[in-house]
Amino acid sequence: MILWPAPGYAEGVMVLGALAAIIHLVGARFRGGAALLSAPAWALTSVLFFAYWLPQLVSAVDSVDVGRALREALVDLRYLPFLWLVASAVATRRGRRITLGGLAVIVAVWTIDGLCEVVFGTSPLFFGIDQLKQLISSRPMCTVDQIAAADRLGGVLGPCNLKLGVVLASLSPFGLYWAGRRFGASGWVIASAAIGIVLLFAGSRASWLTYALVLLFSGWRLLGWRRLLAVFAAGLVVAVVAAVGSPQVRDRIERTAMGLSADEAGVDNALSGRARIWDAALCMVRENPVNGVGARGFREAFAGCDPRPGELAAWGDGPAFHAHQIVLEIGSETGLIGLLMWLAGVAMAWRAWRFATPDAREQARPAMLALAVTVFPLNTHLAFYSTFWGGFTLLLSALYAGSLLARVEPVQPQDGVLR
Repeated sequence: MILWPAPGYAEGVMVLGALAAIIHLVGARFRGGAALLSAPAWALTSVLFFAYWLPQLVSAVDSVDVGRALREALVDLRYLPFLWLVASAVATRRGRRITLGGLAVIVAVWTIDGLCEVVFGTSPLFFGIDQLKQLISSRPMCTVDQIAAADRLGGVLGPCNLKLGVVLASLSPFGLYWAGRRFGASGWVIASAAIGIVLLFAGSRASWLTYALVLLFSGWRLLGWRRLLAVFAAGLVVAVVAAVGSPQVRDRIERTAMGLSADEAGVDNALSGRARIWDAALCMVRENPVNGVGARGFREAFAGCDPRPGELAAWGDGPAFHAHQIVLEIGSETGLIGLLMWLAGVAMAWRAWRFATPDAREQARPAMLALAVTVFPLNTHLAFYSTFWGGFTLLLSALYAGSLLARVEPVQPQDGVLR
């Protein structure tokens, strides 16, 4: 995650991590892998991966570019050992304390950095990364045109990679649960306010809905309904004030309000052209119902299903790259087979949660909530069959499986007594 602003380096580190995991975990598995990961955790992590990967493989058989699709599917096998490694990192109390605490620190640092950008107009972290990049390659992270086109806060990811909102919203459960457990209700409220301000200026409406769900499900047990409603009311006031002072925030709110109109053109404009994209996705589902047009094949298939060919789209020139909605992405790119496999993965994840002990649920709650809001179907999404968002989602699934089905450890002695 620390290397996400430099995706090439992040990808290289993940590949090296996968190779190391293959050597370490597979060898340990045949020597009695429960020393690293419980058998149920091995199984659930693998099942969740194959629920994601098998639709990609099946859809490649008759995709637009069969050779490329098969190569991409085979390359994505690197995720599996990496997921085992991630799950093993949270398989013990000490591992969860370090790993989940580290994620909370990342959320805190990115939030503070985002607040600095809100106040001073520059992300200190991205500025440092950009300067380092220029020293190494004599080129900046972002071009002048990309910086000028940025219409919202980019934070550590920068103005040419405006994904801070959705990423921070999905990671926020780790920060909020850590703050709540360490500092109680007051810590949770302060953390939620800080993250909320950054997300408001990050401008992604999908992240606003994601974060609202996080606040709802993490706050009601800690604050109760009345105080939680007060938190939402305070957030609404802050949003109004921000809209008055920030043209970018005001524009996003106005465009969101347009979505409430009955006019189809107004709704499509409010959704940045997504209504047109969704019509095309439904067309792909109808024409390729079994296994879709191929994972990552949406771009090539869009022209044949564009409901308004020749008309300039709300996003500009060129085709849409993906469906921007998880159900439509899976259905259009991997067909009914993909939808059934994803649903099977969801069912297995839910079954594991249902039969887990209360203590196991509690230790897995941050990862569970992060994963659930990331794949929440009544929202818009980044591309799940992309390296960035697909890897991120699989990472959350491994944290969930490893935390929920952690190794059984002996009770720690306290004052000479086993309890």
